[in-house]
Amino acid sequence: MNSKERVLTALNHEEPDRVPLYVEYTPEAQQRVFDHLKIPEERRDSPTLAKLMGHDLLTFQVGPVTSFHFKNDSEYEDEWGIRWKWITNPAGGRYTEIIKHPLANCTDPKDIVIPDFNRKELYTDCIDLVNTYGNDYCIIGSIVCTLFELSWFLRGLTQIMQDMYLNKDFLHALLDHLLTWALEAGVHLVDLGVDIIYTGDDFGAQTNLLISPAIFREFFKPRYEKLYSVLKSRNTDLKIAHHSCGYIYPIIQDFIEIGLDILNPVQPLSMDPLTIKREFGKHLTIWGTVDEQRVLPFGTVDDVAKEVELRLRTLAPGGGFILAPAHNVQVDTSIDNIIAFYRAAKMYGSYPIRI
Repeated sequence: MNSKERVLTALNHEEPDRVPLYVEYTPEAQQRVFDHLKIPEERRDSPTLAKLMGHDLLTFQVGPVTSFHFKNDSEYEDEWGIRWKWITNPAGGRYTEIIKHPLANCTDPKDIVIPDFNRKELYTDCIDLVNTYGNDYCIIGSIVCTLFELSWFLRGLTQIMQDMYLNKDFLHALLDHLLTWALEAGVHLVDLGVDIIYTGDDFGAQTNLLISPAIFREFFKPRYEKLYSVLKSRNTDLKIAHHSCGYIYPIIQDFIEIGLDILNPVQPLSMDPLTIKREFGKHLTIWGTVDEQRVLPFGTVDDVAKEVELRLRTLAPGGGFILAPAHNVQVDTSIDNIIAFYRAAKMYGSYPIRI
């Protein structure tokens, strides 16, 4: 069974030969892994990492998510007019923060000129992935920071929260305008042959929603429903994944109702993965669940092994599970713990899972 067959079997809620595996890294953490493996610079790409570490999916990203590492300048402006600044964190890594929201003071939602997502050059790497690896791996087309996050990237989080109650007509018009980019990019990716479209907006804080279920249903659910419907109409075999950090339990059923197939990352310190599996596992594949807040960065090698074994033992039976950390592995995670994750996945991840 190759990686693509393995993933598609799991997404069909059946048991493949082993649990599908995928790990995303921040750029610095990924370089550390390549350094450890002594991989030459010219071979440091995702397909190489997949072959070496046993990943079963490959990802192509387009849209606002690429702004996080758009340039290496200390400050830069992305194609949306959002200004970013690189920040150094105490662990020695770097990340970017927004320092200018171009729509902070606007009164007309169409003041933002949406970049052209029909540009053929945006999709060259996706075409290469599909043509070269599409028979062996599931290819993800990522359009995360889809609507909610993009709206506050452009306008500021406080202002968007106020708009939800005080400026509803403006926000409805803005979100309708922003939906066009996701439709354009998503249609291109589906037509190019990706297997999974990956949307994403963080609606959850650590222990509660950032917005009420009613606000989600008013502003976001109908637009996701339109997006999912259009994309699935292009390919009835397409699977839709959605990323949201934090606690989003009250709106999981809403996502199922509009056609979601895969939920990422089911952050275990925010929601109990086994509860999510029991309540929603007939409809959703769970992707993630390995604790990236405490265990992976700060636990021992044994802690990591126990965490991986727990997630496999409780979530893998019956399929519908992709093992992964509950976010990108960051620079504060040791090589020893990274290797322990893969070792435990190999040791405990073959079907039938021992319960």
